[in-house]
Amino acid sequence: MIELRTPAEIEAMKPAGRFVAETLATLRDETRVGTNLLAIDRRAHDMIRRAGATSCYIDYHPSFGASPFGKVICTAVNDAVLHGLPFDYDLRDGDLVTLDFAVSVDGWVADSAVSFVVGSPRDEDLAIIDTTERALDAAIAASVVGNRIGDISAAIAEIAYADGYSINTDFGGHGVGRIMHGDPHVPNDGKAGRGYPLRAGLVMALEPWFLQTTDELITDPDGWTLRSADGSRGAHSEHTIAITETGPVILTDRSFLGVD
Repeated sequence: MIELRTPAEIEAMKPAGRFVAETLATLRDETRVGTNLLAIDRRAHDMIRRAGATSCYIDYHPSFGASPFGKVICTAVNDAVLHGLPFDYDLRDGDLVTLDFAVSVDGWVADSAVSFVVGSPRDEDLAIIDTTERALDAAIAASVVGNRIGDISAAIAEIAYADGYSINTDFGGHGVGRIMHGDPHVPNDGKAGRGYPLRAGLVMALEPWFLQTTDELITDPDGWTLRSADGSRGAHSEHTIAITETGPVILTDRSFLGVD
């Protein structure tokens, strides 16, 4: 069921968005060559505890997960792009990292993801990160009253296809509110003018993610981590946004922290 939030409820969601933004900015700043993925999870866990927030991941066990996730942040590296389960791995020079983080604060959820390179970057890694970020910007710009879900999906796809990437629609954006994953589903490809009409009060996590040379995924033996079928690298950018009568509001915006 698609739920619309009142202006007061959207206001009440802002602390969760701000905390997610601050946490991702901090973790990105602290993550470098040699950082262990389990250390990132421990740091995120400590920040959640200090803030009195609640992890959306640690007990999360959807049908596609082999077991409860058991960690509080997704850490996908290189050819992993979604649902990266943290494990004992020290990041190496040039690794492409995606951190995906969702928590509940006072009963309201926010969800966001950022991709970046530690150490010396490859041009092709910077390019795919840039594509996901521009696709996210386009998706947010299309999130206005009077448009439809298909307008968001088409805006994402236009950027991806222009840059030469294919698109997997199995996983995409989603409604956010009292729970992390709700209706509507927002695929990263679609036709403009189609789908659910966008109304004020709709809160969604929009998340363009692409792989460099494929759109096929395989699941790690851990039962969670999704990797490219051909070993190519991937990137993922995500924000939680609220549609209002005056335009979209980015609840997980990090720009107030002086970062992208």
